[in-house]
Amino acid sequence: MAVLVVGLVWWQRQRAARDLADVQADARRWYERLGGQVMNLSGDDPAVRQALADAAERYHAAGSQLEQARTATQYRLARETAVEGLTYIRAARTALGIDPGPDLPPLATASGAGQLTVPRQVDVQGQTFRAGPQPGRDTPYYYPGGRMQGRPVPAGWYSTPWWKTALGAGAGVIGGMLIADALFSPSFGDPGYDADAAAGMGDLGDAGAGFDGGDAGGDFGGGDFGGGDFGGGDFGGGDF
Repeated sequence: MAVLVVGLVWWQRQRAARDLADVQADARRWYERLGGQVMNLSGDDPAVRQALADAAERYHAAGSQLEQARTATQYRLARETAVEGLTYIRAARTALGIDPGPDLPPLATASGAGQLTVPRQVDVQGQTFRAGPQPGRDTPYYYPGGRMQGRPVPAGWYSTPWWKTALGAGAGVIGGMLIADALFSPSFGDPGYDADAAAGMGDLGDAGAGFDGGDAGGDFGGGDFGGGDFGGGDFGGGDF
């Protein structure tokens, strides 16, 4: 009996070690892919520069996470960061007018956030905010999708990175929610907004104006992956 117990314990440890090695290798694969793109892409357009800067930031963050990772969860977090960086790479390639490359795994931090499909322009507290599905002179900041105070914020191009301020506290959060309401609620929409898009949103409610949230389910890396801070995105999710 003791021999069986020892054998079972040994087998479980071997299996856990193999699983950890697989997760580590997967995280490093995405990290290295991101690094290659960061090193090889460049451009003078503001949208390209900003997307590449965000990609480089994720590259360095993923590298730091990999150095400190010891568990499968920590390696999956590093993988998530690297894949997020690659969403910015795809955005930069789009702004450069070249093939964005193959689709990426969806990011857990923005499950169901979807993508913008129509341009939006609103005024909030005396400031004009724009958003749309394509990069432009007035929308140089890409966001891969996520959630703010529980509200889905779609992937797309924005005139300013207002979500970064909204991650803070106090007035930043309130201001960010006002912008989100104005951009994505039909009652605040600009006169040129397509009313048919809002009418077809069903149970998404006022958060659904101008976009299709896609599938809010899904998993990460073959299993549920929770957590992560705001700033992640759902790449390849529903359309807005």
